[in-house]
Amino acid sequence: MLFTLIGIDQRSLVKAFFNLSGWGYSLIHGGVTTLVVSSAAIAFGASTELLLAVTAVCATGSLFATPAIVRSMGFEPLTAMAFTITSTLMMPVILYVNLAIFSGDEFSLDLQSYCLRMVIFIFGPMAMAYFIHKNVSRSHLTRIHGKLAQFTIILVFSFPFGLSGQFRFLWNNDRDFAISMLLLALGICVLFFIIGLAFYWRKGKEQAYVAAITSGNRNVLLTYSVAGAFLGPLYLPLIGALQLPIYLQPIVVKFLLKQTTSKTCNLEGK
Repeated sequence: MLFTLIGIDQRSLVKAFFNLSGWGYSLIHGGVTTLVVSSAAIAFGASTELLLAVTAVCATGSLFATPAIVRSMGFEPLTAMAFTITSTLMMPVILYVNLAIFSGDEFSLDLQSYCLRMVIFIFGPMAMAYFIHKNVSRSHLTRIHGKLAQFTIILVFSFPFGLSGQFRFLWNNDRDFAISMLLLALGICVLFFIIGLAFYWRKGKEQAYVAAITSGNRNVLLTYSVAGAFLGPLYLPLIGALQLPIYLQPIVVKFLLKQTTSKTCNLEGK
């Protein structure tokens, strides 16, 4: 977060944060995806445990690494950062509603842990980035950030290794079920991407792809830290399975963008 925020003007980010479009996106990110996914799960007769797990993923805010991923694909990260912050702040509200609807048991949210993580991962890095922008010249900052950005994406893609343990355990014990969870995770990730793309397509291709990538990336560990065992036994295997499609997504999208660009150039040449 800090390495990405260094490359973003903090005043512009604060303005984007107070813009209603960011909060509108957070409702799509959590609310619309919950409605679509839960409807599909109920239609296919999903169990209560699976329904609870998938709707918890829907409530989850975007990965803190999303702006770095968006930057690596050649898009402006400011909008992605604003979407990431608003969807993360909206997460406890949507998660509470989802648990109230789909959980048959009593539950509670660890908001103290949530607030601590907000300070560590969002507001702390924003304050540090503002201090750096205030005391370092723009020319020096641009040169330093150009080098830091190379390491940021490596850090981003090392993250999923910490969440794949439960899925590996499931793979060893019940491979057929593990494959089913992987296919489900792939379907969820693609569906999130399509929802973001569809809602923002009229605002331009770049805005649409930024919204789609942000929608597809999910900070599932933060949701687990807030609700824990109340998310049911299938949540950890599902988020373990989600890591592969989430982190393959930008690679696939970048490849598709290159193919689209090359075809457009060929048509214009003809």
